[in-house]
This record gives sequence, C-alpha cells and structure tokens, in this order.
Amino acid sequence: MKVIFLIGTSGTGKSYQAMNLASQRGIRYLIDDGLLIKENRILGGKSAKREASRLGAVRRALFMYSTHRKEVMEILEKEKPEALMVLGTSRKMVDTISENLALGEPAEVLWIQDLVSGDDLKLAQRIRRQEGKHVIPVPALQLKKDFSGYFLNPLKALRSLGKDKGFAEHDKSVVRPTFSYKGHYTISDGVIRSLVHYSFQKYPEATPVGRTFVQNTTAGLQIQLEVRIQYGVSIPKTLQKLQKNIVDEVEKMTSLHVEEVQIQVRKFR
Repeated sequence: MKVIFLIGTSGTGKSYQAMNLASQRGIRYLIDDGLLIKENRILGGKSAKREASRLGAVRRALFMYSTHRKEVMEILEKEKPEALMVLGTSRKMVDTISENLALGEPAEVLWIQDLVSGDDLKLAQRIRRQEGKHVIPVPALQLKKDFSGYFLNPLKALRSLGKDKGFAEHDKSVVRPTFSYKGHYTISDGVIRSLVHYSFQKYPEATPVGRTFVQNTTAGLQIQLEVRIQYGVSIPKTLQKLQKNIVDEVEKMTSLHVEEVQIQVRKFR
C-alpha cells in the first residue's frame, strides 16, 4: 500500500483540499481526524472533532484508543487499498498515526503550503480563528449520526488545486467541534413534538393520540407516539410513510439525527 502524508498546521485548509488532491492522484482512501474515508464515505473510526476536550481530540486523531485503532486496522486489512492519504498537522503527528496503524513509511510527503496559494491559506486560517469552523471531507448525510446535535453546514466545493487544470466537485461538511463551540442552542422537546404533529398534515388517514415522547441520546433522537388509523387503509404502508415523513421533517428543521420513530396503533376511527 502506497502511503502519502498531507501536512498542514491547524486551519490551513488541508481537509478542505484533501478530496481534490486525492482525486487528482487517484487516491480513494483518506485518514483524517480519526476517520477512515473512502471516496466521500466514512468507512470507520470516530471523528476527533466529536470529542469534548482538546486532549481527547488529539488522542482520537492519533488512534491511541485500542478499540478505535483495531476497528480501522481491520477495515484497512479488508479493503486492501492501493493508496492511502494520511492528514495531519505536523510530521510528528502523521508519523505517529502511521506507526499506530502499522502503515509503514510514506512514499511521499506533501505540505499544504506548497499546494495552495497564500491567499487561500490566509482565508482558511481566518475562518478557523474567527468562526471556529472545521471541514470534514464527506457529505453531511454521512455525518448526521456521528454529530447528532452539532452544527452541520453542507457545502459544495468546485475548485482547482494548485496549478493543475481541471475541476473536481465534492461535498464537504463544516462542523464546529465541541471544544471550540461558541455558545449553545437548545431545542425543547415541545418543538420536536410540534414538528411530529405537523408531519400528520400530509396523512389525514392517521391522527396522533395521547402524548408524544421524545428522548435525546448520544445516537440521536428517539421518538415514540400513538396514533388512530382510519379503518380500511393499509396499516404497514401508512405507518412507513408517516415514519419517513416525521424523520424528514424533524431532521430538516433541527439538523438533529433521528435514531428511531416508534409508532403504535391505538385504535381505528
């Protein structure tokens, strides 16, 4: 396996540029902040940006936790990538990641400042310093479960890297990590319940009855409710459509991941 290091200090835009560079070089696999990514899809690992402290984030990014390290190593063994790009803030960091994951010596070492313009570096550093935003090079849909309750801002990138011609379009997700989050917002259970009830407007054959229960877990929201169904309609089909509509409505309005929606039919009407 050919291993390439991409190094850049924090806030220089290496994660943002990683997918463009990997695409140009035919590299399908990335290691970035504790995640193993294949072509815009998370294969395994856990993001360091999800950690509650800087120390925890560093340990996560370096694969110092045994279960985390074992999971990613097993996936690499199964996938057997021809090439892998490892992102880090220093040579020491990428060397440590390589050692912990038994990747071996790199075939090439790239520095972000040699690949992008000085203006791009300054812009990336300003955004990190003033807004506390980080970029993970995967679509928001892939991140919803891992970052349930955190701010996600999907964006499209259509840019060239360095002096090479051609463009590549990739989804990225801006995430403000726990340890640098500037203030907090709270969405009450009452708002979630209101969104659930609003979801019934498209399905007059079903009506909520009793109380809707909402529980927020580390995996996401768990919603439980009872309904009254119109006699004669297909119960499984109606509940499946209603379930999907509730998930779509709540996630669209709150950016919270909905782990499950449990619906019980209480009576007919």
